[in-house]
Amino acid sequence: MSRHDEIRASYKQLGHLGTMYDGIVTRSTLLGKLLDSLVWGLDAEKAAQWLNDALAPIPGDFAGKLLEVPVGTGVLTMPLYKSLPEADITCLDYSVDMMARAEKRAAAMAVGNVRFQQGDVGALPYKDGSFDIVLSLNGFHAFPDKEAAYRETYRVLKPGGVFCGCFYIAGEFARTDFFVKKMYVPKGFFTAPFETKESLESRLKGFYREVEVHTVRAEGIFRCVK
Repeated sequence: MSRHDEIRASYKQLGHLGTMYDGIVTRSTLLGKLLDSLVWGLDAEKAAQWLNDALAPIPGDFAGKLLEVPVGTGVLTMPLYKSLPEADITCLDYSVDMMARAEKRAAAMAVGNVRFQQGDVGALPYKDGSFDIVLSLNGFHAFPDKEAAYRETYRVLKPGGVFCGCFYIAGEFARTDFFVKKMYVPKGFFTAPFETKESLESRLKGFYREVEVHTVRAEGIFRCVK
């Protein structure tokens, strides 16, 4: 089984357990709160901070073209997209099961400005310079070919466009590093190697003319301008 297939199988399980998964990533269940505290060292304030910071580069009146990769179940972003009715949103994910939940959530919330497509971030099916914003929430730590992911997200962004989001980075919070190594990597949810704050900033500066990187515990939050 290839690494791509292993990761797809792991997230297929999460796709079928969407309510549990959604509860974890939104900290809306007892399990989610426990894992946030135990694994990530986050209380309610810091849990809200990393998501707010990751989404902050998207203007409240945004009306351009945005690509989200991966969309997951859409639990973190469908409420945002509903507030941006003039925006043209494309959501891509490798996992059909996760994306199916995102589609159902969009339909239930009457979010009509979003299209969904199954695909690989390492070979995005879009022309150069297609998007004003590329958003990636908690994806890069799972991507098996990170080099290709960096190149492709840069390629499809317009000159002057914004690349923003967040993902796990190593060396910021020892407890998270331990659980990632002992639990998340063996289960196939995360894929080494992982960035540090310094390596992420250096890598992004190799692509973008403006780069901002900061951390909330082990979450690396970034905003880049092409």
